Amino acid sequence: MFPKSISLITLGVGDLERSRRFYAALGWEAASAPEGVVFIQLAGQVLGLFPLEELAKDQGRPGAVLGFGAMTLARNFASVEEVDAAFELALGAGASVVKRPEKVFWGGYSGYFADPDGHVWEVAMNPFWPLGPEGTLTLPGASE
Repeated sequence: MFPKSISLITLGVGDLERSRRFYAALGWEAASAPEGVVFIQLAGQVLGLFPLEELAKDQGRPGAVLGFGAMTLARNFASVEEVDAAFELALGAGASVVKRPEKVFWGGYSGYFADPDGHVWEVAMNPFWPLGPEGTLTLPGASE
């Protein structure tokens, strides 16, 4: 069986130091930064930042052009105010606006920003999804 968890999410970045500074400005300090990579400890996972060319080589695809925007990373919050604060923090750290937070058709509130490399993040409040103490999410009725 393949465990139902993600232990590491790695983002390919154009400028490792710029990306490290961006995520540090969000409060996500590097827990480890060996030569050529940055690891940020999250709640139960690690976020890795790895240069694009090196990521393509590591995947066995040297020279591949890796794209952006085909997936969204998301962080849910308990309130509209927390969403707005997180969105503004990201903009202050150097993110660009994809879609400002607003009420959405499914009854929640969400917005999107892109980090300096174009990775799209959603910040959202979903009134139907309770969050754990560290902001972790377990779908109602689901087992882990």
